[in-house]
Amino acid sequence: MPPEVGNPSRARTARRPQLPTGPQARKDHPGTPVIVYTDGACKGNPGPGGWGALLQYDGRVREMFGGETHTTNNRMELTAVIEALSALKRRCTVAVYTDSQYVKNGIQTWIHVWKRNGWKTADRKPVKNVDLWQQLDLAVTEHNVDWHWVKGHAATPGNVRADELANLGVDSLAP
Repeated sequence: MPPEVGNPSRARTARRPQLPTGPQARKDHPGTPVIVYTDGACKGNPGPGGWGALLQYDGRVREMFGGETHTTNNRMELTAVIEALSALKRRCTVAVYTDSQYVKNGIQTWIHVWKRNGWKTADRKPVKNVDLWQQLDLAVTEHNVDWHWVKGHAATPGNVRADELANLGVDSLAP
């Protein structure tokens, strides 16, 4: 992690039923995706930040959040997706909903150029947040992921809850 964005994430999971994973879950609901809404928040950019993720599957819900004391909003957006995908214990189909064009465009389009260029942008500058992009690149290989963009603060219930969780992540940093 770059020195300017210090402390590792302090993740918290709300006490909710575990999402079903494994052969029985796939047998009961073949092809049913895990629905994931993610969001990041930052109080100052850079500054204290939080990430939130809402995972839904077959009527079950899992809420996750965490934060870092010195970070950026883009880092929290990426962390939310990484943490959500990492919480899934077995390969599954996942529909990720994010209000971050940075995350959606980065993972669907830009990352291919960055990897081909040795993690440099088209104009040969180092990719920002390369550590998180590499983690996300690895995390998506573990699942079948479909990416969806939703407009932020537009009353999409899952996105609203992910935003609330991200802000809980920021609040969790208070002493």
